[in-house]
Amino acid sequence: MAEAPNSDKRSKGAIRNVRDFWARVTEGLKIGQLWGEFKSEARSSYGLYSKDVDWDAIGREKSKFKRVLFAAWGLFQAMLMKLSPARRVLLIIALVLIVIHPEIRSSSGNADINFEGIGVIILFILLALELADRVTMKRDLEIAREIQQWLVPAHAPELPGTDIAFATRPQNTVAGDYYDAFLRPFPANGESKPSLLIAVADVAGKSVPAALLMATFQASLRALAATTASLEEIVTGLERYARAHSLEGLRFTTAFLAELNLDTREMTYVNCGHNDPILRRASGAIERLSTGGPPLGLPVFTDNELPYVSGRTQLMPGDLLFVFTDGVVEAVNETGEEFREERLLASLNTISGSAADVLSRVMTGVNNFVGYARQHDDITALVLRVTA
Repeated sequence: MAEAPNSDKRSKGAIRNVRDFWARVTEGLKIGQLWGEFKSEARSSYGLYSKDVDWDAIGREKSKFKRVLFAAWGLFQAMLMKLSPARRVLLIIALVLIVIHPEIRSSSGNADINFEGIGVIILFILLALELADRVTMKRDLEIAREIQQWLVPAHAPELPGTDIAFATRPQNTVAGDYYDAFLRPFPANGESKPSLLIAVADVAGKSVPAALLMATFQASLRALAATTASLEEIVTGLERYARAHSLEGLRFTTAFLAELNLDTREMTYVNCGHNDPILRRASGAIERLSTGGPPLGLPVFTDNELPYVSGRTQLMPGDLLFVFTDGVVEAVNETGEEFREERLLASLNTISGSAADVLSRVMTGVNNFVGYARQHDDITALVLRVTA
């Protein structure tokens, strides 16, 4: 009679252990969320492999069966070539053993060695090796991300009469987008307080290469801003540096830089091939800040013909400035549809509140739109609201 309660306790303990294990494996995600994440990852992986397949040659085949067969073979080869030579050989051996599953039988007719099982073991070993590489790379990327986070402000500067917020969603662990807002070390001529410098930039490319160039851009901007150089001179210095390290224009940078006079609220800005920021006036009128020039680093100009000009605008209480990278408007959902500027403008026209509120609602709108779809670019935005 005493065994029944003990049996119930063991059953409940086993169920609890299974639930705990499932919670660790899924990280609290529901089945629908897991399926959505899997579809997104599968679509992204297919895109990675399919770009190495000669689809034109496959499309010329008249037989549907041959097209399917050649497509599968092409995708297999694309996947195979992503491995190291030794792992390619092991994968081929494992698949041959599993498909053919040869056996060595004793004189009695019993199977002594089942090579199919050996093939499965080889596949498991390959999976373990690939996971080890992934974990090592992820750890290195996490360290790179921490370093990158040191280069951008964790909190916006708190200044009388201005409200600033910013956010970013990297396409990968590290990003090529840059945002900043900081006071220059000393006042310019005629000003009673230091001016506020705002910067949002997007380095061409993705992941680690773009992140490294973003770091050099940040260092260059901070160094130039610490001098008495005007905004136009800062942009000129950034352009010369970017052109010298852009790999003949392959690693150019789009940027929007602005300097705000905290005494008069007059803002000087230069748009270097960046998405035109949106200036929503207190009246609801929309202005786009496009004055500037081409992206930084394009090798088509000499030092004597840098085509950058600055624009000026007067900010008033209630005005809101929204600066963003192209990852915002080019964010795609699972059907491949882009978020586009029309949605962004519509959301900005209906949003009020603090800079953080505006930014949160826009980013939430973008996140809800894209769902689990993998993004092709980093998503970054900065909001400045004039409060007085």
